[in-house]
Amino acid sequence: MKLKLIAALGLSVSFFANAAETEEGFKSLFNGKDLSGWAGSAEIWSVKDGAITGVTKPEPKLTHNTFLVYTNGDVADFELRLSYRIVNGNSGIQYRSKVLRQGQFGPIVGGYQADFEAGKRYSGILYEEQGRGILAQRGEKTVVRAEGDKPKIEVVGSVGDSDAIQAAIKNEDWNDYVVIAKGNHLQHFINGKLTVDVTDEDAAKTAKSGVLALQVHVGPPMTVQFKDIRIKTLSGSAQSGAAAADGTWEVASMEANGEALSSDTYEGLKLTVTGGQYSVDKDGEIDRGTFTVDATKSPKQMDIRPEMGPGAGRTVLAIYEFTSKDAMRVCYAFEEGAARPGDFKTRPGTGDILIQYKRK
Repeated sequence: MKLKLIAALGLSVSFFANAAETEEGFKSLFNGKDLSGWAGSAEIWSVKDGAITGVTKPEPKLTHNTFLVYTNGDVADFELRLSYRIVNGNSGIQYRSKVLRQGQFGPIVGGYQADFEAGKRYSGILYEEQGRGILAQRGEKTVVRAEGDKPKIEVVGSVGDSDAIQAAIKNEDWNDYVVIAKGNHLQHFINGKLTVDVTDEDAAKTAKSGVLALQVHVGPPMTVQFKDIRIKTLSGSAQSGAAAADGTWEVASMEANGEALSSDTYEGLKLTVTGGQYSVDKDGEIDRGTFTVDATKSPKQMDIRPEMGPGAGRTVLAIYEFTSKDAMRVCYAFEEGAARPGDFKTRPGTGDILIQYKRK
């Protein structure tokens, strides 16, 4: 049992790995091959020609906006860079958003949206999906304040001529989109041109962190593609997923089957996480493997695939959360065939293991 517990330690934090760097300080969010790390309707979303691709058809007709959600962690203060191409219809990039529910055609998401379309009016605006609506038209610098149940949007300046911004957008071709969010200050850029500059002072409704997602909008049949998706954390990354931490961790406490375990079980163990993989060392490597996470679930979920040790060759189901910047807890079902834990507790006879970690 002791060997099994030691080997299991590495499984529970494998979700910390960061994707390969593409530019200084930036992490790639898309591997260019499949939708690993993203969740949405397989009838709408796929990978074609190295790009995430969303396609709708005349039938079945889309009845609600639907999204492809990034599942490897929330975003907080960041700079996001990507390229997009759209034929017909409307789309956008959700950030600091929430998965509200599951619809007939996939996840329904609400929150800040960096809008773009095949038309000539809305590309670059800031729209709050399932919320306050348009917070800045293209070319506007705005301050958003609370005024009763409705937002008060004050235009305090200009960041450029809307028609000139539109003229720089390539029709049915690749365009570069940049979103910068820091505190309550939000900026969008298309092909190097600042399209909106927003300060959201509505304290009750401004979002400081949340999910990242890509949209397909109701309307005519459309095709939208995304590639070269990468992100740089500016400060205070939301404590939730793969991008939240990287490096070396040690065990603060551990329990199994409802009982606390002696520190002799895990003393001297070192966990190293990098590049989508993890390894565990205790006087030599004793475990390693890969993982995926889904930060849209509550509690957040993790699927771990060990390549050596007692769990090798199967998937271990777990849940996780950060309790502070330098601490987290993970509860997972280590016994083969066991169901994913529903809370951060262990009970006699279940084989579930709960581990508290601290940054080393």
